Amino acid sequence: MTVITIAAITGAGVVTGLLFAFANFVMQALATLPREQGMLAMRQINEKIINPVFLLLFLGTPILCVLVAVNASLVLGSPGSVLLLVGSLSYLAGPFGVTMLCNVPLNNRLAAADIGEADRVWPDYQVRWQRWNHVRTCVGVASIVLLAAGLASVHP
Repeated sequence: MTVITIAAITGAGVVTGLLFAFANFVMQALATLPREQGMLAMRQINEKIINPVFLLLFLGTPILCVLVAVNASLVLGSPGSVLLLVGSLSYLAGPFGVTMLCNVPLNNRLAAADIGEADRVWPDYQVRWQRWNHVRTCVGVASIVLLAAGLASVHP
């Protein structure tokens, strides 16, 4: 389980780091562009991010977190088990869950919107998308801390 937990922490770190980059500067940079250009740039990002490396991390990390959560729940009460369980569930709810339930539907609406509606669509998209991105980023950071603390408790 140690290797699986380390892989889950690594995957959570890479994905959460990507989310942090968007929270910290990518969306701010896109907001400085004319609305049509910002909208088109984000559409391109949303298309290009669907690639084997990203999908391996984005879909593989939740699988690893499920394995960590199941194992932690089977040994509940042992050192680090609660931290590992809560850290895994946090990742599943935050970076993965919020992405699937909130950010992806917003991305799909952006993709379907007419570029001529950029003055209306782009500002609304930015506010909503960034709100959910901040949530999933913060929960992702918390999940990494909890997973790492859990692993440290198992192997002091």
